Amino acid sequence: MAAVSLVCAVTFQRQGRLYYADPGGLALRVGDLVRYPTDKGPEIAEVMWAPQWVDDEIGGLPVLEGMASDGDKEAAEISRKKRAAARVAAKRLIREHALPMKLSGVDYVVAANETTIYFTAPHRVDFRALVRDLSATLHGRVELRQLSARDEARLIGGIGSCGRELCCSTFLVDFEPVSVRMAKDQDLPLNPLRISGACGRLMCCLKYEHPLYQDFADKAPGIGAEVETPDGEGTVVGHSVPAEQVVVRMAADGRRTACALASVCGSRRAYEERHQS
Repeated sequence: MAAVSLVCAVTFQRQGRLYYADPGGLALRVGDLVRYPTDKGPEIAEVMWAPQWVDDEIGGLPVLEGMASDGDKEAAEISRKKRAAARVAAKRLIREHALPMKLSGVDYVVAANETTIYFTAPHRVDFRALVRDLSATLHGRVELRQLSARDEARLIGGIGSCGRELCCSTFLVDFEPVSVRMAKDQDLPLNPLRISGACGRLMCCLKYEHPLYQDFADKAPGIGAEVETPDGEGTVVGHSVPAEQVVVRMAADGRRTACALASVCGSRRAYEERHQS
């Protein structure tokens, strides 16, 4: 019997990235506010997917610590106001210090009275004086973190060229290396405007279908190869990887036809064995 697990999904901000968790026996509905464990203490999160059973046994998921209390909701409201104040103060002080940096986001932990400010910059920035002024203005500990272009896109979010929300801000956990070779293997135009994401780097989704193209290349006859199809002999003039087909120009009349990869590969092997014997 296959193992199953009970899983729900929560988010810390509307339209933000989803975080999966073990509901821990809680009867949850979409929209409920719960306590989600983090390294700096529990944070308020909103349930986006009600608990449901999944076929795979998923281990290591954080267990929700319970429903959000009135005190938790008050703390969340304090955090919201602190983040807004920190954003205004940070923008003002960055201008006053004339630092070449752009504010990307602000986070605040009530329990530790700690503000984390995320920024981007073209190079390393000496922000020691800025931190001192921010700490004095916000009356608490302040930490500044410089983000890469990909991390900034994940934090801010946005809409990709596909018309959907950015993968990095919704479900991607780690960034995997993406290369121009992946675009070449998929016969995509090597135009930076066509293969770059909102962050200006190569789109993460180039990696999604790349194994499919690699597997197809290992099995399919190359362009120019002579094959035997169910309709007769011909020459391969194109590939259709998503459909698992090859385009063949028939030797008899020159017409082009799309053939299933399995039928062409099988016929090709039989053709080669017959003509080699």
